[in-house]
Amino acid sequence: MPDVKGVILAGGEGTRLRPITYYFQKCMMPVGYEQRPVLEYIIRLFEHNTVDDLLLLVGYKHQQIVNYFDNGKRFGVKITYVIDDPDYKGSANAIVHAYREGFLSKNDQLIIYYGDILSNINLRELLDRHLSSEAAVTVAMAGGFKIRVGTAVVDEGGRIKKFVEKPELETPACVGILAMSGKVLEEMDALSADYEKETLDLMGDLIPHLVQRNRIVKAYMTSAFWYDIGSLESYEKLSNSEVEEQLNFLPKKEIEKTQRNSPHTKV
Repeated sequence: MPDVKGVILAGGEGTRLRPITYYFQKCMMPVGYEQRPVLEYIIRLFEHNTVDDLLLLVGYKHQQIVNYFDNGKRFGVKITYVIDDPDYKGSANAIVHAYREGFLSKNDQLIIYYGDILSNINLRELLDRHLSSEAAVTVAMAGGFKIRVGTAVVDEGGRIKKFVEKPELETPACVGILAMSGKVLEEMDALSADYEKETLDLMGDLIPHLVQRNRIVKAYMTSAFWYDIGSLESYEKLSNSEVEEQLNFLPKKEIEKTQRNSPHTKV
């Protein structure tokens, strides 16, 4: 079994959540009746799925994250921190930076998780599906995503022929969670070095690049609960009862577990 690492993208400034993120790192935003940080639910989900080696890619207000989670021991995991380099812009570049610094290996299997996503997805099932398919990347996808605005069919004269308020997408939507073979890291490294844009994004740049190069990119369809808190509107609409209902299976107390002897590291 290859080494499995959970990689959590937790360095963004959360501009769509301002003014709250002037004071909070967005993954430290409190949710639920107990007002726990979003990131705590993510870390406990990894532990619940027996993925206990976590790499947190942090930057903006990273002190809040480090002060709260430390080395991860009380959550039953081992946490290593890599502080984003401003020369490595974008989610994919943050991973490239960690790879170049020696925190990730082509022998690893990665579960990459965006730090502003709440979910009860079965990460082990995602990983097993990924490994059995021998894919380069397996992207978690969900149907039934509702657009937050109304849409219309308009004829050439500008007359609305059909109007639907907040319709559901017919095509699957990306959940913000994916499994990736460590072998892709070398290709990401090369792509980052040659890329014309300053920013290299996972979903916007890397996945289309792999598809275009005919790499195997699979979809893992899930009906699991997921919620993106990345905007002020979505954060305000998230109810405490929904968090409790969907994530109450995760432990809320400190976990006593024998941990590998490895300090948390920061770059």
